[in-house]
Amino acid sequence: MLLLPLFFAAPPAAGAWGAEVIHREQSLYQTILVVRRGDLLCLQFSTRQERRNQSCRDETDPNRLVFGYTRMMLAALLLNPEPERIFMAGLGGGSLVVALADLLPEATIDVVEIDPAVVDVARRFFEFQPGSRTRVIVRDARVFAKRALGEGASYDLILLDAYGGDYIPEHLMTAEFLEEIGGLLAPGGVVAANTFAHSQLYDHESVTYRQVFGPFYNLKRNDSDNRIVLAMRESLPPKELLTNNANRWRGAMRPLGVPVASYPRALTTRIDWDRDKRALTDQYSPANLLRERPR
Repeated sequence: MLLLPLFFAAPPAAGAWGAEVIHREQSLYQTILVVRRGDLLCLQFSTRQERRNQSCRDETDPNRLVFGYTRMMLAALLLNPEPERIFMAGLGGGSLVVALADLLPEATIDVVEIDPAVVDVARRFFEFQPGSRTRVIVRDARVFAKRALGEGASYDLILLDAYGGDYIPEHLMTAEFLEEIGGLLAPGGVVAANTFAHSQLYDHESVTYRQVFGPFYNLKRNDSDNRIVLAMRESLPPKELLTNNANRWRGAMRPLGVPVASYPRALTTRIDWDRDKRALTDQYSPANLLRERPR
C-alpha cells in the first residue's frame, strides 16, 4: 500500500519545549508515542522523517478540542443536525468520538480503527471509554465499508479521518471507495472528510469528490492546514438552514471550543481546482504527488 502524506497544523514535535515521551511502542503499522508537553497530552505517530500529532488532550480542559480540523469536522452537524447512526473511520486519541457521544447521546457510533495498539493507547492514556452506544471495530475501513454495504447497513453521518503518521491510505481516497461510502448513506446522510488544504493532489481529490457526490461544501480556516469536505447524495442544504443549525448547536459546542456560528460563512461550493485533472481510482492514485506541497 502506498502512503500519502498529510500536513497537520499541530504543536511542535516531541523534544521541543521540554516535551516528555511517556510511552512508545512499535505496532504492526507505525511507531506510536504518547508525549506530554505542558498541559497537553498528545498521541503521535512517528514517520521516517518526523513525528506528527494525531490527537491532543488538554488536561486542564479535557472537553476542549485542541485541533482546528477536529472542531471543523463537527460542521457536518450543520447539514444533518440529528444523525442517529454514525460511522467514523479512524480513532486517534478518541476526542472526536467522545465529543459526538456527548453531543448526540441517543446516536449509535461505529468507530473503525485498523491498529489495535491505537485503541489500547486511547483507552490507557486518553481516557477513551466507549459507552454502550459506541462500538469500536478493529478493521480496515474499506473492508468494513464493503461488508456493511453488503449487509444493507446505512448511516446518517460518515466521518473519514483515517490517518497514520502523515499519510492517508490511498485505497481510502479513490472514487470506488467513495462510491461505497455514498452507498452507505441514509437519506439526508452526510460525509465529512478531513483532508488536505494544500497538496499536489488537491485538484485530483476535489475532482474525485465532485464526480461521486456532485457539488460539495469545502471548509477551510486559518487555524488549520486541513480542509473538511462535506458531501451528500442529495442537494446540499442552503446557507440559511446551515445558519439556523449553527445557532442551534452554538451553546452545546461552546465547551468544546468550536466556533460553529462562523462555519456557515466559511462553507463554499466554489470550484477552486483544475476540473481537467484526473479522478483518483483504484488503478490511478499517484501518491508521489503528495510528497511535497505545491510551489
